[in-house]
Amino acid sequence: MIAALLSGVLIVTAWFLGRSDYPTVSAILFISAFVIGGYAKAKEGITETIEDRQLNVEILMILAAIGSAAIGYWTEGAVLIFIFAVSGALESYTTEKSSKEISSLMDLKPETAVRLATDGSATTVGVEELSVGDRVLIKPGERIPIDGVILSGNGSVDESAISGESLPLEKAPGDELFAGTINMSGALTAEVAKPSTDTLFQKIIELVQTAQSEKSPSQQFIERFEGSYVKIVLAVVALMMFLPHYLVGWDWTTTIYRAMVLLVVASPCALVASIMPATLSAISNGAKKGVLFKGGSHLENISSMKVMVFDKTGTLTLGKPVVTDFIVREGLDRKETLALLGSVESLSTHPLALAIQAYAAGQDAGSAEGVEIRDIPGSGLEAEWQGRKFKVGKPGFVGKEEAHAFADGALGQLSNEGKTVIFMRDETGILALAAMKDTLRPEAAEAIRNLKTLGMRTVMLTGDNEQTARAIAREAGVDEFKAECLPETKVARLKELEKEYGPVGMIGDGINDAPALATASTGIAMGDGTGVALETADVVLMRNDLLRIPYAFRLSGRMNRIVRQNIILSVAVISVLILSNFLQAISLPLGVIGHEGSTILVILNGLRLLKDR
Repeated sequence: MIAALLSGVLIVTAWFLGRSDYPTVSAILFISAFVIGGYAKAKEGITETIEDRQLNVEILMILAAIGSAAIGYWTEGAVLIFIFAVSGALESYTTEKSSKEISSLMDLKPETAVRLATDGSATTVGVEELSVGDRVLIKPGERIPIDGVILSGNGSVDESAISGESLPLEKAPGDELFAGTINMSGALTAEVAKPSTDTLFQKIIELVQTAQSEKSPSQQFIERFEGSYVKIVLAVVALMMFLPHYLVGWDWTTTIYRAMVLLVVASPCALVASIMPATLSAISNGAKKGVLFKGGSHLENISSMKVMVFDKTGTLTLGKPVVTDFIVREGLDRKETLALLGSVESLSTHPLALAIQAYAAGQDAGSAEGVEIRDIPGSGLEAEWQGRKFKVGKPGFVGKEEAHAFADGALGQLSNEGKTVIFMRDETGILALAAMKDTLRPEAAEAIRNLKTLGMRTVMLTGDNEQTARAIAREAGVDEFKAECLPETKVARLKELEKEYGPVGMIGDGINDAPALATASTGIAMGDGTGVALETADVVLMRNDLLRIPYAFRLSGRMNRIVRQNIILSVAVISVLILSNFLQAISLPLGVIGHEGSTILVILNGLRLLKDR
């Protein structure tokens, strides 16, 4: 980009000096602008032509610029080089950014594991050294290095990297573990079930790589069109160099002159300007509204989407559980009971415990002094206070029958609403329940209504259980949902939707969403999502506002209309100029004016996208 900008400065300076009777200095500056602005694209064009054995637009632009200069029109040739250099710089920047996606995933891949020998001794080895059947030790707080099965130990495992589930899952002997997830509490001994090259986390990486390597139909069309366009123009110019002399009796000066005029007016300068200024203006407009587009093609594709797929946790919802219901046994003081529950949970970092602590603080419940707590991995908490013993946990831990009967069977209704319910009891029975839920984003329902108004189908894919997914889907108003999705399940469903409806958009925020974001026609990430999601996505909602999606859809449609207007205008002008040249009805200066004039018009038309609507 620096080279392109420097080339532009030199062109302007040379033009002014040329008008001020400094032709020699002007010529030197023009030559410098040619070299600085055109070197990278010239090298690229020549290298690709040699490697692919096929001409490309880079070669045509270089020849057009040289041809223009050869007949004395240095400014026109330099401007062609400058516009193409800017386009090439933006293209290179986008390519470099995309290479960071796999690096972000690889940084999260576990590299070592603690392998247990038959005599019980432990050795740290590379993950690739593990074999199926090996036993590994996984300590609290460590990232799980293998896909396997628990042999001994209980604990909570954060599987958000794989399933998107917002709450850690309680694991016991016989349960599955996945590489890349985190052991939150309790030491676990597990048996390796798959080699490191076949883990679920490795599949996520491979899915992203595969999706990125696939070229879109429009990209394939452009590549085919490029070679054909260059060949046709160069062939016609070559024929123009001598045929008119023999066929219609033009003298050699006129013949060569008309060939050079053709090379200049047939260059795709206006076509390039038809898209780039409009795209950059639309991207700038989006940035002001908190929508970051990673390239013009992604902005272009949004308005063609027929289906928008949402992840649940952290996308449709806030991603953190909050207490929605707190019910105490009749006759007990609500604040005192809440203070005791909050104090029991105060030493835990479990997301449910943090939600209860926040709720207690928000209700000014205070705290109970002198509470002693013992963590029971996979079950809940035991506490002792003023000689009384308490249990806090799910129904199976505090007494399933009593839990179901408490508060006139409130557990059944709360569970049907997709809420997680925990209870507190002492020797006398259940004292209270707290129901928690990952709540819907305030703007989610409105955003989905707007998308439906635009004719889009809305779908939710989540790793959560069926009950929770159903409750959120009903509240959000999506057309359909699918629960208990692993990353490959989401990818498979996206492909089914694309086959049935057409282009599909996907919005998510987690590592587990990366394959789906890369597979979708357009991937959209929440601004506070994981680094992998942000790198993989084509569009980022910097303000985490789902209402920006309908806005982006409308902006894309407006940009595509302006681009179509520009292309029609530029093609029409080029066609008229080429025809006029064959009829000898236009001189080179008029050809340049017409050609560059159309370029200015399409640029100004594209700049209209800077304005808000």
